[in-house]
Amino acid sequence: MPIESRPGKPRAPRTDAQRNRDRILEVAAEAVAEQGTLASLREIARRAGIGLGTLYRHFPNRDALLEALLHRRFTHLAERADALAATPPERALAEWLYEFTLDAGAYQGLPATLMATLNDPQSPLHTVCLTMRQAGGRLLEAAQEAGRIRPDVAPIDLFALANALSWIADQAPTLTERREHLFRLVMDGLRPRSDHD
Repeated sequence: MPIESRPGKPRAPRTDAQRNRDRILEVAAEAVAEQGTLASLREIARRAGIGLGTLYRHFPNRDALLEALLHRRFTHLAERADALAATPPERALAEWLYEFTLDAGAYQGLPATLMATLNDPQSPLHTVCLTMRQAGGRLLEAAQEAGRIRPDVAPIDLFALANALSWIADQAPTLTERREHLFRLVMDGLRPRSDHD
């Protein structure tokens, strides 16, 4: 006699379904690292040894797949902001922002994808990006209250500047080695004008 499941209790994913999901993410991470955020979903399914329909059952669109790939990375950034809150405000902001530029440049095409999520609350990436941006915004506010960052800098400015640094490295890999210099220039521009006199 079959055992009935208890009503109201969510069923755990079947072992083969979880295995497929894990395999898709493993292959997708490799494909996106090689080809960027526009890597072929059909090719990812082929490499994972599944049908395209199976991939879409797990990830209904490209952004959903990217969200799964980036979720851990961006959740870590949000948590990192909380951990850095105990350090001097400007240093905390600089460390967090630099980590963000590295993460945003993890995959070719990612900086442009992240900027696109700003005005698309329907994107699966929107929520995880918003959480990360809010975490950075708290560090920005603390640095501004300490008088270390210009008061006219908004969280969206910070996000756009960091993303621009990642985009430069994405578009011109030869500039990747100049990332730290470019980052210092950005930080200099964020400081109050009196700091430059």
